[in-house]
Amino acid sequence: MPTLILSICCSVAVSALLKLARRYQIHIGQAIAINYVVASALCLILLRPPTHALMAPTASWWLLAALGVLLPGVFLIMAAAVRNAGIVLSDAAQRLSLLVPLAAAFLWFGESLSTHKLAGMVLAFTALLGLLIRPSAQRGQGLKMMACLLGVWLGYGTIDILFKEMARQGNAFSATLLGAFVLAGLLMFAGLTLKRTRWTWASVAGGLMLGLLNFGNIYFYIRAHQTFPSNPSLVFASMNIGVITLGTLVGAALFKEKLSGLNLAGIALAVVAIWVLFPT
Repeated sequence: MPTLILSICCSVAVSALLKLARRYQIHIGQAIAINYVVASALCLILLRPPTHALMAPTASWWLLAALGVLLPGVFLIMAAAVRNAGIVLSDAAQRLSLLVPLAAAFLWFGESLSTHKLAGMVLAFTALLGLLIRPSAQRGQGLKMMACLLGVWLGYGTIDILFKEMARQGNAFSATLLGAFVLAGLLMFAGLTLKRTRWTWASVAGGLMLGLLNFGNIYFYIRAHQTFPSNPSLVFASMNIGVITLGTLVGAALFKEKLSGLNLAGIALAVVAIWVLFPT
């Protein structure tokens, strides 16, 4: 439980930092690149990954490559979605990606669908509706906007599944995680170099903070999956509902976002859903 709470807090803090980026003139691409330098360093220092495991015949190079491309890619897609569709629809698409890993939990990972889990999922999706319906929701129908939202939904859902697969590697997961961070960082720096981006200290500082929070989010999320190895739907649902609940509260307190009665009802229902999903 503590690992899941820490992961939720780090995730919400990452979203808050991204919202503040433009105000403090932080270049998102530069911040993402520095973020992976920090994440790689923390992975080496705290996890001490067995790098020789990457050379073993059983090494999951497909998993490393997929995460190395998807991690920075989804960051950039999310930024594009915010530009073209707005924060409300982008946040909805990201959190509704819950459907992808939840389906995988039963179809791919072989988790049994009990009555209380089904009830928890119904409550969770009902809570999502209450939390995501905002008074000022935008309803654009442009093809570019829809493509961005689809990318956010599918990208975050796929990453959740890949993290679950990584968690099943046991102690060897840290080597794969390090490889994914390094690959993601190399891709970002290569792209910035080709574009001849001019670096700023504000972006570097933002990247350092983003790296600390992003690593914490990923690290504690994987640990949560290892704590509940036979119940991935619990982690999937609790993480997404928890992030929306805390994010809604932080948005109201720090960014003065208005909450409707439906939003408040969704927060209460989310707490009930998480409680139902926990094993007895």
